[in-house]
Parts: sequence; C-alpha cells; structure tokens
Amino acid sequence: MPIAIFYLMEYYLHNPLGEVRPKAQLFNIILFELAAAILLFLTGSVRAALRIETVAAMLYGLANIYVMRFRGHPIVPWDFYSLKTAVSVADNYSFTPTRRMVVVTIAFLLLLVVEHWLPMRIGRRSPAGAGRYSETDVVYCERQSPGRAFARIALLRVLPLALCSVVLVVFAGMMQREDFQSRHRLYNKLFVPGTMIRYNGTVVNFVMNLAFLSVDTPQGYDKATVEDTLASYETDEPQTEEFPNIIVIMNEAFSDMAVLGDFETNRDYMPFFHSLQQNPDSVVSGSTVTGMLNVSVLGGNTANSEFEFLTGNTMAFLPQGSVPYQQYIHDEILALPGYLYSMGYDTVAMHPWRASGWERKEVYPLMGFQKCYFKNDFDLSRTVREYLTDDACVDKIIEEYENKGDNPLFVFNVTMQNHGGYKGSFPDFTPEIKVNGLDNGPVEQYLSLIELSDQSLEKLIRYFEAQEEKTVIVFFGDHQPNDVIAGPILGLQGIDSNQLTEEQMKLRYEVPYLMWANYELDSKQQIDTSANYLAAQLVEWVGLPANNYQSFLLDFMQEYPIISAMRLKDAAGNELGLDTSENDVAAYRRIQYYQLFEDTGKEK
Repeated sequence: MPIAIFYLMEYYLHNPLGEVRPKAQLFNIILFELAAAILLFLTGSVRAALRIETVAAMLYGLANIYVMRFRGHPIVPWDFYSLKTAVSVADNYSFTPTRRMVVVTIAFLLLLVVEHWLPMRIGRRSPAGAGRYSETDVVYCERQSPGRAFARIALLRVLPLALCSVVLVVFAGMMQREDFQSRHRLYNKLFVPGTMIRYNGTVVNFVMNLAFLSVDTPQGYDKATVEDTLASYETDEPQTEEFPNIIVIMNEAFSDMAVLGDFETNRDYMPFFHSLQQNPDSVVSGSTVTGMLNVSVLGGNTANSEFEFLTGNTMAFLPQGSVPYQQYIHDEILALPGYLYSMGYDTVAMHPWRASGWERKEVYPLMGFQKCYFKNDFDLSRTVREYLTDDACVDKIIEEYENKGDNPLFVFNVTMQNHGGYKGSFPDFTPEIKVNGLDNGPVEQYLSLIELSDQSLEKLIRYFEAQEEKTVIVFFGDHQPNDVIAGPILGLQGIDSNQLTEEQMKLRYEVPYLMWANYELDSKQQIDTSANYLAAQLVEWVGLPANNYQSFLLDFMQEYPIISAMRLKDAAGNELGLDTSENDVAAYRRIQYYQLFEDTGKEK
C-alpha cells in the first residue's frame, strides 16, 4: 500500500517511473514504508495507519501541484511559515482541476475503499480458523495483569515505534549529506527546484530541503574578524548638501518578457519604460540609469526581493525558498530605511494589501520604517481584478509627499496590481494587448497589466519632473510571472518551459529596473546588477554617505557585479558556481551572517 501511495502522489505532478531516478524511487518508498509503520504502531491499526497516510499524501499532492502551477516550484518546508500569505491571495487564482488531477484523486479514493478491508490490529489474537476478530478479543489485554499488559504493549508498539522513528531520522539525515546525494545520484541543484522534485520525487525532495531550515555558521567565521573587516570600510562623507527625496517602487511581477525571446504585439506594452531604456533624454528631463536586475525568486516569494534590496543581503547564502522576513528577522536589523532615518529622513512603507502578508507588519518597524500604510489605508474602490491599482499607489505617494514636513522623504512602495493569477474575466478590466501568433488569455491579461503599470510610472515621473525639490525614483519588478505566462512565450521560440538549459533559466530571473532623478546626475544605460546591490548603488549615485556595509558591497560588486540565488558573475563576464571558494565571496557570506544573525550594533 505505501508503494501504491507513493506512485499515486507522484502522478499528480508527473510520471515517476519515467522521471524519478531509480535510487530516488527506492528512497521514497522506504520513507513511505517507515511513515506507515510509525502510524501503525501509534494507532495500533493497519486500516487507520494506511488511511491517514493515503489522505495525507492525496492532500499534499494536490497542494503541491497547485503550488507548482501558481509559483513554478514545489512546496518546501518553510512554506508553512507562509500559509497565511498564501491564503490571503488564493481567491485570485483558478483552482480548476486538470484531468490528471481528477483521475489520480479518484484512484486515491478507491485506495481508501480497499483499505477498509484491512482490519488487522496490533495486540489481538484471532481465533483459529476465524476470518474476523470476535468480540471477546477486544478484552484480551484487559484480562491480563497490568504488568503483563504493559509489557505486551511496550513489546508490540512502543519499542517498534521508537525503532522506526530512529531509523527514519537517521535515514533522513543521510539523505541530507552531499556525499550520500552524489553517491546515489540525487539531484541537489537548489536553484532549479522544479527539476529537483522531478528527479528526486516529492518526499525525498522535501526531506533533502529540511537541512536548510536553519542557516549554518559559515566556515571560518569569526565575529571579531568580521567586525574588523567592516570597520576597515569607513563611512563615506556626503557628496551633496541637499538630501533628495527617495521613492522606491517594487512593482509586483513587473518584467519585460522579451528577455526570453522576441515576440510581436499589437502595440508596445511598456512604451514609456522602453523609451527610458533607449533614449531617456528625449523623453524626460533629469537623469536616468537603466538596466536588468537579477533577483532570486520566480513567480512568488516577493518578500525576498524586498529583503535583498532593503538589507543588501543576498539569498545566495540562504536556503533556497526560505523567507527571511518570516524565519530570520526577529530583532532590529541594519537596513536602508533605518539608515536613512538616522540621516534625518522620514521613512514610510506602503503596500496595498493585508498587513499580515509575509509578516510585514512586524518586520517593517524592525527595518526602520516609522510609518506603514496597508490595504485599508488606500481608497478601496480603486481596483483592477480585485487588487488595488498602481495608480492608487502613485496618488498615495504624491499625497504623502505633499503633506510631508521639512525632512527629506523615503517611501518604499510594494504594489499588488499585477499579482497572479491571470485567468478569468473581470468587469473592471479588458485586456487590450495581443500577441501575434498566440491566442492566450492569461498572457494578454498579464501584458495589459504591465501597460497599466507603465502608465502609472510615467504619471509619477511627470509629476516629480515638475517639482523643485530634488527627488529620486527607483522602479523595479520583484520577479517574473510563473510559467502560465512564460510557457506560451517560450513556446513561440520553440522552447519547452520544463526543459530550460541553465543559461535559459537565468533569464527567468531578470527584471528591468531604473533610477531617475529630477536633477542632474550621471546617466547610464544597460547597467546590469542584482537586487542586493541596488540600494548601495542608489546611495552612491545620489551622493549620500554609504555606511560600512554599503561600502563593502560597492567594493565587492567591482569584482562580482551580479550575485543572486541563481547566479554569480564576475567582472570579466564569467559565470561561476555559487559554491565558489574564492576568499572574497566567502568574506561576503561571513559578513552577511554577522549582519543577519549576530550584529547588535545597528547604528553602523
């Protein structure tokens, strides 16, 4: 039965016989058998044990396939921290089951029926020749002395339960070791979780990821040495006498899907942004920096892009799929808003969704935000597809600016307008962007939403173009959309989204960004970077004093201009492995560990 349960659960996602590696199939079966044995000794009933395992596998398999559909990668252990956030946006996704899901679920239900005919229990004796237990067998243990009854229970249930539990823990620990994974050809490239689950199977993949619930102290880490290293990077002197207002918009799912390959539309879906990339001087006054931003997430986990931008830390040194907002930030942390506040800025966070999402209500104050606006602080009538619009965010930013005091203003706005899913029709939104040669509703909806974001960005920049106060606007996407959007566009190039090469996969983690100032600074185009560097680059660009950590990042990026959970690229353009042992990369890892887990001197 556990073998049948394993293969059925895998069939929700794929054909395990054709894709899961042979040793991995065996290891999954062992895990299912051990789990069934533990449940047997806990409940004393074969029927109960198998039914619990069957129902759990069916529900997990269904949840996993929906997570794969919405986010592009499977459930990982720390997703359970994100359950509240997932529930808060679930209404906007389509849960229509596929034929495969229906067939597999029916097979699971039939398995439950078969399990009804397995009445065996531990501790009962069947009368000779009887096919079923008699009523007298129920009191078999009760007629024994208490001592003998206890010994019998210990022998038949407690000791085997302990033994199976120990075996399960030891076996799970073995699967988390790199030498074991290599010897048995378990796939352990964390940056492609979809491939991991396809080759390893669901449960083995989950167990392998348990190793990353906590962050190990980096090799060679010494707190005093790290503090000395940071102290060697002196805080810069300000290069300007007037600190500008800084407005940062991290736009939900904003990306230019043309990075995956050329495709034609009936009209440009982001004309203003494209014009700023190509010839900004002919479009706006002031100064512009544009390029591609490498992020560490795809299709979801928005909070990790926030984390990288606001703290300067990179997800490259943290477990794949982990969410620092929920797992690691429990005390004050050195971040851009707190640093700007120390220089006299008023710091404001805006997010037109629920305060509970990604624990922002708790995390934002720890990062140094003095004021936070969430969904109920906006005009709730201004929605598209049930999400508050980017235009509503722009007006909220302008309102905050017009009511500010004498201090310079820092606003960090995370939008919601373009959040998935992209299926269905809405009375307040009619997609108008069409892709030549592709009749696909979700793609049309997504590109039409990007057009609205582009219009809102232009509205914001035009407003501040006319203001006398120095103001800088930073705009970037948090991640690309999932394969519901990327798959059809890749299909136009003859590429299967499930069979991407490593180089093609890297393109799925690129989004456009820009920095614009309404006064004269250096303008640059096609400056590619990664999210962890962008705040330090902003500080340097506008002439603010960089703190020790920002100075380190600005120095480090000269040698490694791109680092994310997906890639590490050096100044010569070489793609390196994230496990590189270069001393300076290891130094970054140790400094980040200090900043995130041990630093109590947040004033630096």
